[in-house]
Amino acid sequence: MLKISLVYDNTLYKKNLIADWGFAAYIETDEKTILFDAGSDGHILLENMKSMGLDPKAVDTVFVSHNHFDHIGGLAAFLHENPDVDVYVPESLRGIRRARNIVYVNEPIAITNMLYSTGELKGIEQSLVIKTPQGLVVIAGCSHPGLDNIMNASSVHGKIHMVLGGFHGFDQFDILENVDLVCPTHCTRHITKISERFPEKYIQGGAGRCIEIPYKENK
Repeated sequence: MLKISLVYDNTLYKKNLIADWGFAAYIETDEKTILFDAGSDGHILLENMKSMGLDPKAVDTVFVSHNHFDHIGGLAAFLHENPDVDVYVPESLRGIRRARNIVYVNEPIAITNMLYSTGELKGIEQSLVIKTPQGLVVIAGCSHPGLDNIMNASSVHGKIHMVLGGFHGFDQFDILENVDLVCPTHCTRHITKISERFPEKYIQGGAGRCIEIPYKENK
């Protein structure tokens, strides 16, 4: 089972959590437990994880999309709690300390046989690609390189099943026609338009939202 828990967002899905400008997701796969980005504030990040029953020490991989404060502000606090992780960061991001291992990403790479980075697109941002039997799950921090470019870079690994994350001012809605699920979060300007155009595939985001996708084929 692939499980994606939104632990940091500027809206709330569960009222017992704290909303704040930024983004982070706790991702559990068959192979790795990943923290995708770290929000703006380490205290809020760790408090939300605690409220959701998610253990920071269970994370073995940190994936940083890009070098903006609302995605890396909580990273130092997280690494103080759990330094025993591999951190994948864009080539342009320097200065991370405490982590067990730091991998600087420029070109597309395979992290495992089901996890991939798009590479640092347009010199600013990488996105995470997760293979499932339903298709690819693509997770973006802010989509600064353009969601179309992120989807094109991801699709070399197969058909896209879901896109999730911050899409900024994205309005090329036609490119979502061929995906099964879409979860716009954080900085996405046109969440309402996406939800109205694609009610059958729209998933509400917000801190506390959990999305589960079966990883193994049903027998």
